[in-house]
Amino acid sequence: MRRKNRQAIYNLSASTKNARKEKQIVDGQIIATFGRHCSVETEYGEILSCVMRGKKSGVTCGDQVELKSTTPGQGVIERIKPRSTLLYRSDGFKEKIIAANVSQIIIVVASVPSFSEELITRCLVAAESEAIQVLIVLNKVDLIESTRRAAEKLSLYKALGYPLLQMSAQKSVAVLQPYLKGHLSVLAGQSGMGKSTLLNALIPEAKRATAEISTALDSGVHTTTHSHLYHIDSDSDIIDSPGIQEFGLSHIKDENLAWGFVEFHPYIGQCKFNNCRHISEPSCALIQAVQEGKINARRLAFYHKLLNH
Repeated sequence: MRRKNRQAIYNLSASTKNARKEKQIVDGQIIATFGRHCSVETEYGEILSCVMRGKKSGVTCGDQVELKSTTPGQGVIERIKPRSTLLYRSDGFKEKIIAANVSQIIIVVASVPSFSEELITRCLVAAESEAIQVLIVLNKVDLIESTRRAAEKLSLYKALGYPLLQMSAQKSVAVLQPYLKGHLSVLAGQSGMGKSTLLNALIPEAKRATAEISTALDSGVHTTTHSHLYHIDSDSDIIDSPGIQEFGLSHIKDENLAWGFVEFHPYIGQCKFNNCRHISEPSCALIQAVQEGKINARRLAFYHKLLNH
């Protein structure tokens, strides 16, 4: 009887230890990344400096994780929870994860410095591949004459169904705020487009650095050195990422690339040849649609350029 009681006490003690061990694992969200290190906000509101268990890496802003506290202010990430979306760019040699679990990409452009229409296209293809919502923001509209020319160029994307919002982040971000509600958004775009100014207006405590534009080089200067997630309200967050000058799409197979162009969808599968690449093949439905004015020739040209890279 005494032996049984001891065994019962032992079992209870072991059960209690296991319960305590399980409680050491807490949920968290990655809010900033610095190489292999990252900042994690736990479910209790603590901010811990963490690394992945072992030699694993690959966490990014927006990731939901399970972690253990190791020493005061520090922890180790045990597991990355399944992602709803993953936004990343790639070339033939490496991949760069931008953000996880985002529901909206905000592509910020401006008339000064000049924006890259190809970069917009690449961002749109990446968004379509992950079924992520897109908002195009034309910033610095106080520069009236150059804004008019930029808006004309962007009218193509508005006609395709992508929302186009014109604003001046230096004056007010009120028109943007309704678009952020309920989303985990990520700001994307070239350096110098005013992303940091926009973010500082939304979240003054962010205090992101800003810089002057080089008119001689017609380009901006990198001021954001790492990605960071900020809370807008209880159900809306935004990620600021370093300026993107290139957006490689090597991870998207050639046969899937056309699906990144929304206006191509009705014509995919309608070509004479099942393996049509929509370059110069006879009876290509996409080429015919361009000739008939149903698809803008600029978009097919961008598709060809991406296909060849």
